[in-house]
Amino acid sequence: MSAWEPVVGLEIHVHLKTRTKMFCRCPVGFGAGENTQTCPVCLGLPGALPVINRRAVEWTIKLGLALGCEIRGHAVFARKHYPYPDLPKGYQISQYDLPSCVDGKVILPSADGDREIGIVRAHLEEDAAKTVHVGGRTGRIGGADYSLIDFNRGGTPLVEIVTAPDIRSADEAKRFLQLLRQTIVELGISDAEMEKGALRADANVSVRPAGSNELRTRTELKNMNSFTFIARGIEAEVERQVGVWESGGEVRQETYDFDAASGKLTPRRAKEEADDYRYFPEPDLVPVEPPAELVERLRGELPEPPGARIERLEGTLGLERSSVLVTGGLDRLWEETVAAGAEPVQAANVIANALMGAGVDPGSVSATELARLVDARDRIPRAAFDEAVSKLGEPGFSADPYLTQEAVSDESELEPVIARVLEANPGEVEAYRGGKDGLLGFFVGQVMKETQGKANPRVVSELVKAKLSA
Repeated sequence: MSAWEPVVGLEIHVHLKTRTKMFCRCPVGFGAGENTQTCPVCLGLPGALPVINRRAVEWTIKLGLALGCEIRGHAVFARKHYPYPDLPKGYQISQYDLPSCVDGKVILPSADGDREIGIVRAHLEEDAAKTVHVGGRTGRIGGADYSLIDFNRGGTPLVEIVTAPDIRSADEAKRFLQLLRQTIVELGISDAEMEKGALRADANVSVRPAGSNELRTRTELKNMNSFTFIARGIEAEVERQVGVWESGGEVRQETYDFDAASGKLTPRRAKEEADDYRYFPEPDLVPVEPPAELVERLRGELPEPPGARIERLEGTLGLERSSVLVTGGLDRLWEETVAAGAEPVQAANVIANALMGAGVDPGSVSATELARLVDARDRIPRAAFDEAVSKLGEPGFSADPYLTQEAVSDESELEPVIARVLEANPGEVEAYRGGKDGLLGFFVGQVMKETQGKANPRVVSELVKAKLSA
């Protein structure tokens, strides 16, 4: 595999959370009864005329600015034709050769230095309806008994972001998407929830000999609904394509579905080109020509980019912790907790692991009380700490009742427990002494279990190491 280099470009679709649809006044929303949010315009009935949603245009420009794009002074909507049941008009209204936002870039911090991911375009369009496949084993079209159409989603404002083929691994694609999602959420233009279809991503994948600059035939992966599944799908397709080239074959330009449960790639159709869609300008809509003062106002509303915040925190926390905090929207709470007196790395670990593991809304947490818990983490019993963290989001929470509890640190109490644990696990003791240092956590965990979480884990760790080194 090392002789080959993946070449990946992404197409990301983002639902804008406007009050109404792109070209009509039907409400935008998730979870309403099937086909209850429709009208003659979004159903494509004869004689119905579209009207552009101004808010959707402004939010698209705002997103384009956040992605470093040039905002064009003249953008045009076109008709994109394809005969799918989820398009009632037989075409989709979408920007094509004259989109609103072009030639951007996103800086992706990485262990090897900053990576620049080009943004070819970010254009505005209407979403298709939702096709529900009934029967079969997977809920996909393959093997389904029949399909139904829910037109509620049809006409929802949708921004498509197209990256350059600058991504070089599945992990890089995952990290880019996480960074992009956080950028979108912080702009306030979309909730970008993948499980609700508010953010969807397709991956265009090819491989080439390492060190080459050529662009070989690509395939498209569709219908992936999580960052992890997207990464796994890219890995599977890279492996498949390498196998094809190394066996003397040639990769065909096709669209694939990736089934995360089985890890299987299934070809669906030949990949379309622009000519297949028979684009022509939408005759019922005027061009979009945003005033310069509007663009500058939107530019002034941009928050600090998530990528810049990762770089700012990296010197203190390292890349991995910084990325987890920022892409999870947790760095503001971390900064407040550190300002309240918490040790930075311990605060990051508690927020990213304990707090999120307990399902606590970070927006409801008092940074002052959290800082007190972080400081006392090694002094109070584990069970008390976990209970306190789980209740941090409750109104009026105080750490006081938990801080009065002391973890067991008395060596005379802990040594007999440690002796019993080591005696009960001779194989692990031998393996540790043979060089498997990672087993230290196993022994500490067993002692914590024996003491019902009341022992001081730092003291336990030191005593266990001393016993095993004796």
